[in-house]
Amino acid sequence: MKLSTKGRYAVMAMVDLAMHSDNKPISLADIADRQEISLSYLEQLFAKLRRGGLVRSVRGPGGGYLLAHEDTETRISDIILAVDEPIRATRCTPGQPFGCRINKSRCMTHDLWEELGNQIYLYLSSVTVADVVNKQILGTSGVVRETKDSGDPAFFAAE
Repeated sequence: MKLSTKGRYAVMAMVDLAMHSDNKPISLADIADRQEISLSYLEQLFAKLRRGGLVRSVRGPGGGYLLAHEDTETRISDIILAVDEPIRATRCTPGQPFGCRINKSRCMTHDLWEELGNQIYLYLSSVTVADVVNKQILGTSGVVRETKDSGDPAFFAAE
């Protein structure tokens, strides 16, 4: 499963906002420069994040954006869902009684992919912006391990 740039960039921007705000509004131009994201793209994302109640805007000189809630209360899943990024691994339309095959049936592996989507959602719901800021993400990304077959080390890195 691949997360689109919409979801990834929204999370990156929210983490940047949490890291740099010190209770002062941060301009999208500053976030765009630090994260190397198009300013116009960030403006679109922040409009959705504001409608989703995750950020609030401050107008005028020195204006910008602030987190609407503490970073410990802002979940990564909320950010991704706020920018209309579905968290699913099946090609079927969620909530539909029929599958995506021509005859409207579900493929043999549907339940596998459905559960993968559920697990991704559960994981992203368990991680807050503060966890990312404080580098408290559990996992083994970037760990070198020995492979079972050859005994050679293999590098596992998150993309």
